[in-house]
Parts: sequence; C-alpha cells; structure tokens
Amino acid sequence: MLDLKLTGGRVLDPAQGVDAVLEVGFAGGKVAAVGRDLGEARAVRDVGGALVVPGLIDLHTHVYWGGTSLGIDPDAYAKASACTTLVDAGSAGAGNFAGFRRHVIERARVRIVPLLHISFAGIYAFHWTVNVGEGADERLLNAKLCLDAAREHADLVAGIKVRVGTHASGALGAAPLRIALQVAEAAGLPLMAHLDSPPPSNTEVLDLLRPGDIHTHCFRPFPNSPAAPGGGVRPEVLRARERGVLFDIAHGAGSFAFATARQMLAAGFLPDVISSDAHLTSVGGPAHDLLVTMSKFLTLGVPLAEVVRRATIAPALAVGCTDRGSLRPGMLGDASVLALESGAFDFVDACGEKLRGRERLASRGVVLGGEWWED
Repeated sequence: MLDLKLTGGRVLDPAQGVDAVLEVGFAGGKVAAVGRDLGEARAVRDVGGALVVPGLIDLHTHVYWGGTSLGIDPDAYAKASACTTLVDAGSAGAGNFAGFRRHVIERARVRIVPLLHISFAGIYAFHWTVNVGEGADERLLNAKLCLDAAREHADLVAGIKVRVGTHASGALGAAPLRIALQVAEAAGLPLMAHLDSPPPSNTEVLDLLRPGDIHTHCFRPFPNSPAAPGGGVRPEVLRARERGVLFDIAHGAGSFAFATARQMLAAGFLPDVISSDAHLTSVGGPAHDLLVTMSKFLTLGVPLAEVVRRATIAPALAVGCTDRGSLRPGMLGDASVLALESGAFDFVDACGEKLRGRERLASRGVVLGGEWWED
C-alpha cells in the first residue's frame, strides 16, 4: 500500500518527458509510481488544478542561519518557496563548516547540499552595511585546509565555491579562483565561480573553468555581462559552454538583468540552471525566491517545461545528486505542488527594471521524503 498519493494534478517531469494529469504515489520515502488508478494509500491528497513537479532544487542559496551574516532560515525559505533541496553556495569554509553541519544541515528538515568555500572563514561579512570580500585576504586562502575539510565531510560537500571580482577578491583578482581550482581538482569536485565587477574579466574567469564547473550569476548586468556589445553572446561564453561549463542564474540582489536575459535568450542561449541566490539582502527583493525567479523566465518567454527542467533535474545533476530531480520510481520521494496563477504581476530585476507578466508560480505544498510537509 502507498503511504501517500497525490491525485488530480498535472504532473510535469521534464526529465522523463511527462506532462499529463496523473497520480503520484509515494512509499518508503521514495517515489513508488506515477500513473492512473494507483490503488489504495494511507493518505490521499487531492491537488486538482495544481502542477506536480519533482521537488524543486535551488542551486544557489545561503542558509547558514546564525553562523554567517547573510544566512537565512532554510526550512522557512524552503517551505515558502516549495523547495525540497537547497544547495548552499559556499556560506562556510574549512574554519566553520563543522558548525554549519551540526547546527543547521543536520537539524533542518529540508535537504541541504553544501558547497565548501575556498576562504577559511566562508562568506563572513556580507550585509547591507558591512561588506568585506573574503577572497581579498590571501591569509584565508589555505588550499590544504580546504581540501582536508572537503575530504573530512565528503559525504556532504558537493563542490568548491569561490568568489572573485572587485567586491569579492579586490587586488587579488583571479588568484582565489586558481587556488580553488586546485582544491576542486584534488577533491574530484566541481567548482562554482562567482564573478562580480572586473577585474578579473569574464574571459579570464571562463577560460579557466573546466567541464562541469558552474559559472554562477551568468546573466549579470554590465560590466562582466555575457551579452556582447551590439547583440549576441560574448565569444568566451560560447567557448565555455562548448567545453561543458554550466551556466547558473543566481539572481541575488545585484546579479540579474532583464536586458541581459533578453539578449541572451534572443541568441538562443538559455541558462543551464535557474536559481535564486536567496540570502539576507535578496529575499526582500528583487530575487525573493526560486519561484519568483522562475516566474521571471516565464515572463521572458521560456516555456514552462524548460523552466521546470532548470530547477529540478538540471541542478540535481550539476551537483551530482542522481537520486532526485525526477519523479521516476525509486527516486527520493520529493515533489513540489505549484499553482500557475494568471493575472497581472510586476517583476523587478537587480537594476530596477520592471516587467509585467501574465503568469506566476506559487507554492501549494511540498512532499518531502514521501510525506506531506505540514506546518
């Protein structure tokens, strides 16, 4: 007998090419079946009129709540945004990862997949009024300690994180990226690279990234925009994609522009992953959460199935989580129940540009580990 059955919903699973009104059954914490007339279940929930998608995965969040200044509460954020997995994008480094693990990751209900920051102290001073670039102090860039921590916590750490740019690495430029790449190579992990204003440039950063590495904040505004002057996509961006580098939105407070997105999409360049970069200074706007960020891409004309793909199976594979991202039987019993609302909705990017949309995604509930997530 099933533990839980969802009925009446439109099941949209891009990983399997499924888009139909079907039942979804869960048993033993996993997806048991997707189809019609699945039989009896201990609990049945009618989700008629809603979308049922694989559990949403936000590839770029900061949820070391209480341990870093930019951290937000993971369960509160996940429940409101219908996420079942949050990838923490390097909030903690070797010096404070153990605390992140014990006090947040192991206590949270939502699944947290952490990246380990190359900086010993992680992102320790990111706030509205205090902003110290952790990559600007070479004393914190200890490759051996980072590698040791990655190996000690190999059951959790899914990648290495680095932030470079004027704000993040200052006079050190791309040096933290080169150090982080050494750690990622030694640990056999992907690297997620943040780039803000130059120096370094897009070219310098992208030409260093390897297949499977993640270029985050990939639709940022000028400077270091991926959009070429006069139209199209910058050549270093195209070279990187051809090489297998992944491109992640990570909207955040200052890293996503409608103008950039329009030009990139017009050139046929879709991001590999849509994520929010939810943290202290972005959840109040303009990013808000993953659902708002996904809704912005609907407004920009990206089909619903492609938007869902980039928030389910694509981020799962980006961090090596082959047990989620789809409703295929045997996968983790995670699902997001969403409403696709119609109306007039105003969206704002990181530059203050407003865009009015006719649709938006909203949370109607979460299944986590085969159970309905009750308040």
